[in-house]
Amino acid sequence: MAGTSPHLHTPGDAAAPLSYMYPIGYSNSSECGYCRANSNGQSDKKRWSYYAVSSSLEPAFYQKLVDRFWRRSGTLLYRPNQKNSCCPHYTLRLDSAQYKPTKDQRQAVNRFNRHVLGETYARDAARRYPQSREQVRKRNNEFDLVSRIHESEARYLPQPPPAPSHEFTVALEPDTFTEEKYGVFENYQRVVHREPPSKISRGGFRRFLCDSPLNRGVMVGADGTERKLGSYHQCYRIDGQLVAVGVLDLLPNAVSAVYFLYHESIHSLSPGKLGAMREIALAREEGYQWWYPGYYVHTCAKMRYKIDYKPQYVLDPETLQWDPLDKEMLALYDKQQYVSLSRERKRQQRLMTGDGAADSSGDEEANGRDDEEAGQDDALKAFYSKVQGHIKALEGEDEEEGFLLTSDMPGIPSLAEMEELDMGGLLLKSDQLDRFIRAEELVIWDSEDIGPHGGLKSRIAELVAAIGPDLMGGICLDFRKRVNRLS
Repeated sequence: MAGTSPHLHTPGDAAAPLSYMYPIGYSNSSECGYCRANSNGQSDKKRWSYYAVSSSLEPAFYQKLVDRFWRRSGTLLYRPNQKNSCCPHYTLRLDSAQYKPTKDQRQAVNRFNRHVLGETYARDAARRYPQSREQVRKRNNEFDLVSRIHESEARYLPQPPPAPSHEFTVALEPDTFTEEKYGVFENYQRVVHREPPSKISRGGFRRFLCDSPLNRGVMVGADGTERKLGSYHQCYRIDGQLVAVGVLDLLPNAVSAVYFLYHESIHSLSPGKLGAMREIALAREEGYQWWYPGYYVHTCAKMRYKIDYKPQYVLDPETLQWDPLDKEMLALYDKQQYVSLSRERKRQQRLMTGDGAADSSGDEEANGRDDEEAGQDDALKAFYSKVQGHIKALEGEDEEEGFLLTSDMPGIPSLAEMEELDMGGLLLKSDQLDRFIRAEELVIWDSEDIGPHGGLKSRIAELVAAIGPDLMGGICLDFRKRVNRLS
């Protein structure tokens, strides 16, 4: 990569779509929502991640970030270091066209549909709209996800219909705050996840599930169909009452699940399964192709439900290639804390050829839906106050933290590689100037080295390394204080 630089915007064409990011830094979070806490209520294990804040994010750009292990919570973006973590996070995705529901998942859909429609409706509909023997046989032998997931939805019922037991509707709505949504969130956190009321607030709900940097829009696919882009709330209502909300990021090629919450009154109806299958159906019928269920932590038993949806693929931390999440991969997760299939295959090749048979220095051997979201939410809340300290550090107050370029994070360029990269064309925005400026216009640019941790140039280099040097032409470094706050 020495001497190379991707196309960068110039100040004159800055009106082209850019994503605005504010570097926070590489930090060791003091709490982990997946580890067992000690007697003081604090986890004595650590996890390292790189953090940034975004005030405006292009969905296509965020899709590329997600495919490099990034995720967001509100406007906070983060990329974890799998090699230096008590509970490594891995990115999964599922091909919606290839998904085949398990027996348990099919039963959950059918049970919910019977609850909504009722026995009277089933009897009256069969009499009013009789099906041929072939149609009945096909329905019994084939489970069509899209048609079955909509079977009890009010707008898909035949007109004039018999009266169902309940009116069930689902709608994609803007991810704005409403008291109705907050009511479901408060009930979910307090009853389902048993959080004390003191930890549940409107501000927290807004910050993590309503505030999104993703720009909302529409794109036209190759087949001419339009699909939404941006952050949305998929709202489920029964008899007019909001009972569940799926927080979704709709990206050019993916439905990315951010969070799913529901009211305790429908707990017995398997809302988690229903929400996941409806999101997969959305990806299939609207042409997004992929469904991203969020991070997978193999050491957390409460997250195993995610691998029940197949076939899935897992992102290799070192090559950024997708590998099948099959029995071979799961066996590796059982044996090792950090897993890179590409690294494991190289190791096996060395053993087979006799090269470095006794050398395992490059290997990381193990030393011994609803629940995942709660743990992730708790961990991010705990980190929130620390993030404020990082922001102050960037404004001149010292705070000790790690340096990404010497962290050995998988998939990240080394310090030596970054020193050879020309970043002078990066665009910046600040409160002091109304126009865009290029990084090379900064007084410190030619005199400051990226090596010393804590300098502005090293902060910029960390962010570029974290997103990938090939993507730096799509960002503007946003140092405006008024837009770079987490609340």
